[in-house]
Amino acid sequence: MNQLEQAKLEVIEYANRMLTDGLVKGTSGNVSVRVGDQVAITPGSVPYPEITPDRVAIVDLDGNHISGGNPSSETPLHTLVYRETDAEAVVHTHSIYATTLACTVDELPAVHYMIHAFGGDTVEVSDYERFGSDELAAAVHKALGDRRGVLLRNHGAVVHGPHLKRAYDLAVLLEWLAELYWRSSVFGEPRILSHDQLEEVATEAARRAYAGAEANAEGEG
Repeated sequence: MNQLEQAKLEVIEYANRMLTDGLVKGTSGNVSVRVGDQVAITPGSVPYPEITPDRVAIVDLDGNHISGGNPSSETPLHTLVYRETDAEAVVHTHSIYATTLACTVDELPAVHYMIHAFGGDTVEVSDYERFGSDELAAAVHKALGDRRGVLLRNHGAVVHGPHLKRAYDLAVLLEWLAELYWRSSVFGEPRILSHDQLEEVATEAARRAYAGAEANAEGEG
């Protein structure tokens, strides 16, 4: 099985996981994987359980349709992320807590140290633009910057990663952080971690990852 066919299967698997895990409703949201200069992306307006490999849309990095079903309406957003970042997979959700925050705040602050996984002290909220538009793609790109996640004003969330499993895990993490912030706010003003505290977390996480790689190279568990 070639890489593109494998990517189609991954798109189907994680699209259905989004539905099962409650990160989307109906046919909302979308998932994509980059394979070289092509992108496998969920087709538009097709119920996730009905997506088959031949219905997964294939587009180029400019969003031009190559094969498969009609590409998701958010193809411009996905392809811009691929053109402007090192992303190999993109997940767009309408998860309830992330979307709630996107309707009410300008950023998700560092209520928990795990926010460091997104590459910054906050997760920003992009300006509102119509779904499926080039303007939305541009707004998301601006708010995303060099981070790996962004909230879309009155819309949802977008994350990217080096592969689809990591991107999906980040989507789940972003929803958890959004819920944690909301629940903390119920009891009072959440305590927010400082930049220095998050830098310490990032440094320690990198050290542990490096130590783990060395141990694996030496055959240690």
